[in-house]
Amino acid sequence: MSYLRQTKGNRALSSVSTLLLSILFFITKPSNAQSSSPKFACDVTKNPSLAGYGFCNTGLNAEARVTDLVGRLTLEEKIGFLVSKATGVSRLGIPDYNWWSEALHGVSDVGDGSSFKGPVPGATSFPQVILTAASFNVSLFQAIGKVVSTEARAMYNVGAAGLTFWSPNVNIFRDPRWGRGQETPGEDPTLVSKYAVAYVKGLQGTDGGDPNLLKVAACCKHYTAYDVDNWKGVSRYTFNSKTENIYMDDTFQPPFKSCVVDGNVASVMCSYNQVNGKPTCADPDLLSGVIRGQWKLNGYIVSDCDSVEVIYANQHYTKTPEEAVAKSMLAGLDLNCDHFTGQHALGAEGWFAVIGPNANVTDTMIGNYHGVPCKYTTPLQGLVETVWAKYQMGCPNVACTEADIDSATSLAASADAVVLVMGTDLSIEREDHDRVDLFLPGKQQQLVTEVAKVAKGPVVLVIMSGGGLDVTFAKNDPKITSIMWVGFPGQAGGLAIADVIFGRHNPSGKLPMTWYPQSYVENLPMSNMNMRADNSTGYPGRTYRFYTGETVYAFGDGISYIHFNHRLIKPPRLVSLSLAKSHPCRTSKCQSVDAIGPYCGKAIEVQLRVRNAGEREGTDTVFLFTTPPAVHRSPVKHLLAFEKVCLGKKEKAVVRFNVDVCKDLSVVDETGKRKIALGVHVLHVGSLKYSLIVRI
Repeated sequence: MSYLRQTKGNRALSSVSTLLLSILFFITKPSNAQSSSPKFACDVTKNPSLAGYGFCNTGLNAEARVTDLVGRLTLEEKIGFLVSKATGVSRLGIPDYNWWSEALHGVSDVGDGSSFKGPVPGATSFPQVILTAASFNVSLFQAIGKVVSTEARAMYNVGAAGLTFWSPNVNIFRDPRWGRGQETPGEDPTLVSKYAVAYVKGLQGTDGGDPNLLKVAACCKHYTAYDVDNWKGVSRYTFNSKTENIYMDDTFQPPFKSCVVDGNVASVMCSYNQVNGKPTCADPDLLSGVIRGQWKLNGYIVSDCDSVEVIYANQHYTKTPEEAVAKSMLAGLDLNCDHFTGQHALGAEGWFAVIGPNANVTDTMIGNYHGVPCKYTTPLQGLVETVWAKYQMGCPNVACTEADIDSATSLAASADAVVLVMGTDLSIEREDHDRVDLFLPGKQQQLVTEVAKVAKGPVVLVIMSGGGLDVTFAKNDPKITSIMWVGFPGQAGGLAIADVIFGRHNPSGKLPMTWYPQSYVENLPMSNMNMRADNSTGYPGRTYRFYTGETVYAFGDGISYIHFNHRLIKPPRLVSLSLAKSHPCRTSKCQSVDAIGPYCGKAIEVQLRVRNAGEREGTDTVFLFTTPPAVHRSPVKHLLAFEKVCLGKKEKAVVRFNVDVCKDLSVVDETGKRKIALGVHVLHVGSLKYSLIVRI
């Protein structure tokens, strides 16, 4: 898959699915913390019709049940699940649920999820955490957690509590003046980490058992570098924790890492403060990058109460409430404590227009000589797993002899972004059926142009085809922000396309063939087998090796979301060939020598330092080309070698190419014999060029 023009990639987590996979089918939820007659989801004894729903079928795995449920929800119902006071869906037998319960050192009435005003008048209150930590007794930490979760479970059974408890507090007690230091296990990262893991295991009841079957769901908070509440006018709502990496890694992060990696905690809560200028609840590196990516959280991420609103109202990090909601969810936040996300998510939720005859195809994606796929994911299906989308074919098929341009432009004009999926299929190019031109078939070009003209947001043109197409019109259209060639991408092509568009995957593909303009083929018989150009007849030559005319895209073109820097490391500049004394080229000027002889064991090494200049991981495709001396009608350029190198952000690596003198620095003469070309060879290494002289 090659990205031919870049656009900004977005990442929208499916937070509803994350929440449900994390919790819904591991623990059943009550409807009201103050009710002595709790309602439960999938209670078929009270509502037999629920038995027909897949999400109520305990014989299915959790992922299948969640997929079934999410597919039944409206957008508004999904948004209702993203806040701490989650709104039930009565038509599906799902009651209201309050996620916010606390269990710092016993079940608490702080938070709306637990109450002592009903059938349960009280619960055990253990010593404050700072005193328990003074015991340095790990088994005690876990034992307290077990008692607290047993009482919590009992309260849940009579509708007096939920099963999601936002404890423990695993912040470091950095400054003795901090008012919440009492809630923590102290100042030492090792002690705090040990406490965190033990207490989480006690609460969740998974020590040695199935980590997905939770007694209650714990939550480690407040992530991260949070330990200022209200000191001399410095408020936790506006505090920017300017913290060096060394302190993050050796002080503030270890307890949270232990919670997730060793404790398998069900949740992590992001804090009010900023860390180095970014709100923790809107920082994709901290949430998606570290918690999910590095630590592999098997659960959900929740904000501290009102944290999403704070991003907008207190920190002024965003210009609108909707932007605050969007940034937090794109960063990886699943659940907002309070109602702010519920109020503004609909405004933050952009939608895509997906248009084109290849947008929802199946067989086209697998090309010819295919088997029988188990399952297809079309481009449309891949996109709607991430974003709300509306679909319009635009043409009844790829031939596109007729186009419903009015319907397509009407849809595009109101969408936040447009994805056009155009191209060919086996009716256009296949065995026994060559193409007659290089244009998009029929009225596809007109459809693309008209849609782009009215679009108010980004326009991504996805091209499904076996060969190159003349899309010069799109390349030159300022309204078309990206062009992506996906070939015939296979049964899961829709997922791959969505992953690139939304930035989940950083593309590194390069074109393996030249994309020519239509003018190239207008007077060029396919039956002419000559490769080299002939200026006397106007013959243009074939492939990048011999063609020097205009291209739409060249062999090897393709971009990434990041930039790579290249630097040659002391490149060799001279190759000397040793010839026998009797060799005729020792006494006369030769343009080349036979590619046989003792020098054929000779090789040189070309080293290129590659540096990822971006802020994310990426893969660079590094090419080594050569332009040989102009002898024996040599190629304009040809590929010697290529390497893929995957680098983390700002990471460096050295790519080494071994150049065989006889194989790589030779050309084929007019008689078909391979000769080493003498003179200046220009080596193209990555984005650089340098000269290598081959002489006798």
